[in-house]
Amino acid sequence: MPRPQRLGAPVLLGAQSAASFTSTQGPAMGGRGRLLQVVDTEYTADSVEWCPLEGCRRLLACGTYQLRRAEEGKSGLDVSEPQIRVGRLYLYSFIGETSASPLIEVQRREMPAILDMKWCHVPVAGHALLGVADAGGSIELLCLQGSEKSNYTLQRLSSLALGEQCLALSLDWSTGKVGRASGQPLKVISSDSKGQLHLLAVSETGPRLQAVATWPAHRFEAWIAAFNYWQTEIVYSGGDDGLLKGWDTRMAPDMPLFTSERHTMGVCSIHSSPHQEHVLATGSYDEHVLLWDTRHMQQPFADAHVQGGVWRLKWHPFHRHLLLAACMHNGFKILSCHKSEKQEVNIVSSFMWHNSLAYGADWSWFSLRPLQAQQPASFTSSLHSDTGVSNLKTAGESPAPSLERLEVDDGEGHATQIKLSSGGKPGTSLQPLSEDTKRSSGKSLAPGSKIFDHDLHVDGANFENCVLATCSFYDHVLHLWKWEMS
Repeated sequence: MPRPQRLGAPVLLGAQSAASFTSTQGPAMGGRGRLLQVVDTEYTADSVEWCPLEGCRRLLACGTYQLRRAEEGKSGLDVSEPQIRVGRLYLYSFIGETSASPLIEVQRREMPAILDMKWCHVPVAGHALLGVADAGGSIELLCLQGSEKSNYTLQRLSSLALGEQCLALSLDWSTGKVGRASGQPLKVISSDSKGQLHLLAVSETGPRLQAVATWPAHRFEAWIAAFNYWQTEIVYSGGDDGLLKGWDTRMAPDMPLFTSERHTMGVCSIHSSPHQEHVLATGSYDEHVLLWDTRHMQQPFADAHVQGGVWRLKWHPFHRHLLLAACMHNGFKILSCHKSEKQEVNIVSSFMWHNSLAYGADWSWFSLRPLQAQQPASFTSSLHSDTGVSNLKTAGESPAPSLERLEVDDGEGHATQIKLSSGGKPGTSLQPLSEDTKRSSGKSLAPGSKIFDHDLHVDGANFENCVLATCSFYDHVLHLWKWEMS
């Protein structure tokens, strides 16, 4: 089985590659898109996640991975020197598509290389939590603190080492869809480079992570582990051995419910549909996206050849038939999936560019008004509403964000105020404020306080205009796209 470049040394091929968008009108729906912004992440980017919680949906986390080569000594390269995988976590806010730079950076944290990350879809103890799987072999919980007025930051809350000399490759929350049953425990499933799965419990009083069970699942790397969101005792895993497996965590962990060899190469991505109870999507290096009925795992009910190894799959938050796929050497695809008599899967749109590996991809949880409804604007508030433009005030000629001062975390738990240079453009310098301009700002929330009360509710929203974030591995680039359904 091939090993992806993710665990090897990335080769930088330039800060920006040529990008293009194509649309195919399928029988269900098509779309058109345009590139809003390109951000240089400095390290190679491999994971992007929009926050799903109300009041925070304009926040985007981006995880990066960089392999540092051993230092050269007087006698040349020391081959015994271990390679170091370092990473950086970025937190961005979306301030509106009419801005020259819709995304502005509000925080960066230095940490071990990030292999995967996901937001919890429900608030925990009044907070939004981001789970991170890192190259140090740990699962880390980060807590979102602050507000749009006092500036959001992600603070380290809890960490659990999965084992020695392994990489944590993936994680998933048991609450991968909006809402959960009353009394349902909060769990995390993770996989590692030794082929093991790890079931973790999240104590909500801390919150903190607690190990529940660990078991061998695959002969090589277990690239992906995911919950069945409708029956959270069931988890799925995919590995570099080409196998897709199902597990009942209430039973003996060494006995899988099923083992499928339907994929012909390593299984990299699994996502349970948050909209349809028995629908599961899987992706592999074999360049196929398969759709399954979880009640009948002998054969998939649909198969789409996307002409690129499938590293990420993401169902749309609100449109039940739309599936976003990161296809490594073949860019990003939007699939229209229907479980019907025809069992059709159609590629309706593609985002393409060269000299990169498509790894991270995610749909935003907020909507944008149609282009014809927008007017030139200047921003009077940056994060207040998820409608995309409801807080824009018509004035002036060229829009510019009013955010001039932000507080960022230096990665060591210390807050530092910065001055945002013109337009908040990525790559522009962030200058520390002088001592006499610093001001105090309480970022911690009181216990039980809510940070999810300034958002657009799903009912009545227009989600025909979507914002997508994608990232590519070799060229350390984060792309922001707008996609409009037709």
